[in-house]
Amino acid sequence: MGVVVETQEMLAAKFSEIFPHLDERQRRLLMGAEARALGHGGIRAVARAAGVREATVSQGVVELAAGQAPLGRVRRPGGGRKQLIETDPGLRPALLALVEPAERGDPASPLRWTTKSTRKLAAELTGQGHRVSADTVAALLRAEGFSLQANAKTLEGTQHPDRDAQFRYLNEQVRVYRAAGQPVISVDTKKKELVGAFRNGGREWRPTGEPVPVSVYDFAEQALGKAIPYGIYDIAADAGWVSVGTDHDTAAFAVASIRRWWHGQGRHVYSRADRLLITADAGGSNGYRTRAWKTELAALAAEIGLPITVCHLPPGTSKWNKIEHRLFAYITMNWRGRPLTSHQVVVNTIAATTTTSGLRVHAELDPGSYPLGVQVSDADLTALPLTRHAFHGDWNYTLHPVPDHTGAEHPAERWDPRILSDPALTGMTRPDLERLIAELPALDQRRARIRSGRPPTVTFADRVLMAVLHRRLGLEPEPLAVLFGTSRTTAYRTVHSIGELLDQHGVRILPATTPPAALKALHARVVAHVDKAAANIKTTI
Repeated sequence: MGVVVETQEMLAAKFSEIFPHLDERQRRLLMGAEARALGHGGIRAVARAAGVREATVSQGVVELAAGQAPLGRVRRPGGGRKQLIETDPGLRPALLALVEPAERGDPASPLRWTTKSTRKLAAELTGQGHRVSADTVAALLRAEGFSLQANAKTLEGTQHPDRDAQFRYLNEQVRVYRAAGQPVISVDTKKKELVGAFRNGGREWRPTGEPVPVSVYDFAEQALGKAIPYGIYDIAADAGWVSVGTDHDTAAFAVASIRRWWHGQGRHVYSRADRLLITADAGGSNGYRTRAWKTELAALAAEIGLPITVCHLPPGTSKWNKIEHRLFAYITMNWRGRPLTSHQVVVNTIAATTTTSGLRVHAELDPGSYPLGVQVSDADLTALPLTRHAFHGDWNYTLHPVPDHTGAEHPAERWDPRILSDPALTGMTRPDLERLIAELPALDQRRARIRSGRPPTVTFADRVLMAVLHRRLGLEPEPLAVLFGTSRTTAYRTVHSIGELLDQHGVRILPATTPPAALKALHARVVAHVDKAAANIKTTI
């Protein structure tokens, strides 16, 4: 066998050197001579070495034995068959009409809704009067620049115009925190996993013919349920922490996992930390619209005594989160082909995940209860010690460790509307605020009168003050409506219309760096009137 292989290799080397200088008949004669010299099995050996059919080598042997004189050309005059695209000019456009995008093809064709294999394309073309084989269809497609293509995961939904700017801002925040030796973590919930004898993607080495038996149907078992891994990835330390939940993926569960990481690992690694940075997706239990997420983080900030800054990835970019490809990807590879038969198996498999670059993962089970449907009112949201950043305050914000003492007083009886213009809340002195109101033209007020037929229910001075409080403190239309005694719709329109006036005149209202103490009085006012304003305040989770 070794001699045959060596002979084929020698022949292949010889043919590669000589064939470019010979025509088809000369090649056949050369291959025939080599086959005759090898004797029995020579035709097959030469065919494999030259990469041609055995019939071609046999034809060379016959021509060599016949001793025919050289023809002076490759084929006899008139030999060979013309290509189908020459004899059937309509074949090419008919084929392209079938394989081009569906909106350009025939909507009545069954191929629009089925696999476009070369065999089915040939059958469809033959039915249209173009006699063609599957091999010819494949050759024509390759000549037109087609190839077999799989789906490509590249669509991320509508791209936000500030997407790149947010990534730059987030990266700069991470750089500053890491340079100062402060903790930076990336958080997210991994895909929920069925617990039980269910098929898991991938393969692992086992004795031949002895695969691990799993259930035919993927129906969750009531007794075992699902595993919900919530991960915390420490970017600087290249270390992971995963809490495996058994109840629901809620904001309370997410923050409880971060709390476990801090007390179990974070505070020991960063003993001198004075602030914490979290990067998270835009949606899910840790999304920027989730009120409970901010409420739970505020409680955590007060508990650990550190300001917690959150920078969210822009919508539609969750796969860019560091935790996805630096932690979750390795966990998935580690348990591939292995049924996750119990929660303890899930925990042990995650904890055993390592990489040659030094990744280490701690995992533990969280059997706690995290019910759905927990609501956070507008008043409670307003009371949070939250500061929105100047750039995209909805995606970037800081929660300060300010304890909540709002229940110690009865400020509803002590409410003074003049507190709304307190310099601690507006960031400017009262004379400066009056000067701003006087300098801003009342164009928006006049437009509102023309549009509605009646003057606005809120004075222009209060409208300007409302917009200032919105920009400096991040107050939403709901609490503003209570504080100024108007409707949510009016507050919403005022914030946007006066905001446009401020932008047109180059007036910048910078967000407060820390929540002012006077903000508690505003919160108490909203709480005291929350029942009265229930029709105007929309409460969401």
